[in-house]
Amino acid sequence: MVNRTPNGSAAVGTSYSFQVDLRGIVDLLSHHLYSSPRVYLRELLQNAVDAITARSQSDPLAPTSIRLVVDETGLRISDPGVGLTEADVHRFLATIGCSSKRDDIEGARREFLGQFGIGLLACFTVAETIRVVTRSAMDSSALPVEWLAAADGTYTLRALDPREHPEPGTTVWLTPRAGTESWFAPNRVIDLAREFGSFLPYAVTVESDGVVAPVTEGIPVWRRNYPTAGERRTALLDYGVRALGFAPLDVIELDARAAGVSGVAYVLPQPGNPAESSAHRVYLKGMLLGDAVRGVLPDWAFFVRCVIDTDTLRPTASREGLYEDERLAIVREALGDQVRDWLTEIAAAQPQRLAAFLSVHALGVKAMASHSPDLLRIMLPHLIFDTTDGRVPLTEFTRNHRTVRVTSTVEEFRQVAPTAAAQGIGIVNGGYTYDRDLVALLPRLLHGIEVVDLDADAITAALDPVDPAEELAFTPVLGLARTVLDPLSCDVILRAFHPVSVPALYLDGRAARNERTRTETVEDADELWTEILGALEAAAPRARLVLNYHSPIVRRLTRIEDPGFLKTAVESLYGQALLMTHRPLRAADTALLNRAFGEFLGWATQHAAGRGEGTE
Repeated sequence: MVNRTPNGSAAVGTSYSFQVDLRGIVDLLSHHLYSSPRVYLRELLQNAVDAITARSQSDPLAPTSIRLVVDETGLRISDPGVGLTEADVHRFLATIGCSSKRDDIEGARREFLGQFGIGLLACFTVAETIRVVTRSAMDSSALPVEWLAAADGTYTLRALDPREHPEPGTTVWLTPRAGTESWFAPNRVIDLAREFGSFLPYAVTVESDGVVAPVTEGIPVWRRNYPTAGERRTALLDYGVRALGFAPLDVIELDARAAGVSGVAYVLPQPGNPAESSAHRVYLKGMLLGDAVRGVLPDWAFFVRCVIDTDTLRPTASREGLYEDERLAIVREALGDQVRDWLTEIAAAQPQRLAAFLSVHALGVKAMASHSPDLLRIMLPHLIFDTTDGRVPLTEFTRNHRTVRVTSTVEEFRQVAPTAAAQGIGIVNGGYTYDRDLVALLPRLLHGIEVVDLDADAITAALDPVDPAEELAFTPVLGLARTVLDPLSCDVILRAFHPVSVPALYLDGRAARNERTRTETVEDADELWTEILGALEAAAPRARLVLNYHSPIVRRLTRIEDPGFLKTAVESLYGQALLMTHRPLRAADTALLNRAFGEFLGWATQHAAGRGEGTE
């Protein structure tokens, strides 16, 4: 703050320190920073590991085992680490946000697990009091000290008799807070210690009722040596079941040690969701960071979950995720390349593994291929697409069709596929995720191939014209049909095509669909928008109802003498053609179908009644 003198000049202000409400900080940690109180045990293990690591730098022969003891009073953890002096305790234990690893932060990030100075506070999410007894290994003249802190933010500090604590190191006691006793149950402590610390470089044990349970397993399974490749693969798959809870479809080894990362990627046994990136299990120097960490692999690799250990990536403050920076981006790209290389390898040498993979994850491969033309070139003979020639690879499809027409939607493909196939027109369904993008890459990979968007006019041009004399006989039918369908922005033409089982074909290009959307918008718009959208109506493209001259149903239209009944027949053909497109119907189309069905039903009822009267 700044005080002013009577003449208005600035005077030296009084300095104050921020006051911290520890209960508020603990509430912030437990409800917003950490996902669960379970992390208290991780923070205890982290501090112990960092203390041992610090001492081993100056004394490589110092002991390294970490011991946890659970009894009716709570939990204590002991480590033979570097310890603290009385000054260190004031600085590091009683100052929120201060970390002993901050002195040389870049070096600390590689050597230590913690960097944020808030780890011990996480214990207040489950503890009423925290008691720390510590003796420094760096200052032999320093007395051991006891730091006793309560959840209300108060603490006491006293020196202890060095004869009672002759060895360097630290022991932390936690007394449970009311309602949190379940977090101190022996089995739960053992489970949490194994979950977080199974790959720590130092031995960790949990003792309860005289029974000692080992926690650490040694080096990660992917860094171990095995007699044969088969045994190694079996061990990795077994670990995947234990670590991730599912039987993997396949396993991919990840080795980016130049970037400080190694691990294993497991292929999901069921299709993944391309809209959601996978969550991965990440260890930081052997300590579990989290089992739902995102951003480790590129988004296209949604079909795998990986388990990795890193000594270079930065954790977030909650230590449950990774900090998004350039280093993580480099690692993500390197691991993505290894997943891509694995797929390339099995495509070239192990067709059975590839087939098993594609039966579940074809969409994932298409996602990868859309980012890598080289991968697409390798996978083209194996990826199946929906085409007018059936479900075939594009390499097979392009042998018969040098011009590849691709639709933008599934409905558009269904609309024309039967007729186009009968006319020999090659169309690929581009409505599925990634398919349209991949088809667009074909000219880069296959010489002489042209890719064009499907045009309704191209389909119409491929249909055979009808002899003028025969078409003349249809003039009354065509005239009435055009009048009936004009309000629906649909023209009517006559062509001859196969299959004969299709009496009418509804064709509309992208421009016609946009016009239909404009018309629907006008109906619900206010006066201003109606005027604006109405100005776009001139020369708007229209859909087409193509009557099939080869169809017996269509030929019978010329025999209908009743104009009302002919109108109903035309509306029925229009409705049937619309239904063949599998697209949602407009309200006007639904009303037309209901009206046509009702009139047909009424005509059939009258016809049946007339036949009954004649019989009588």
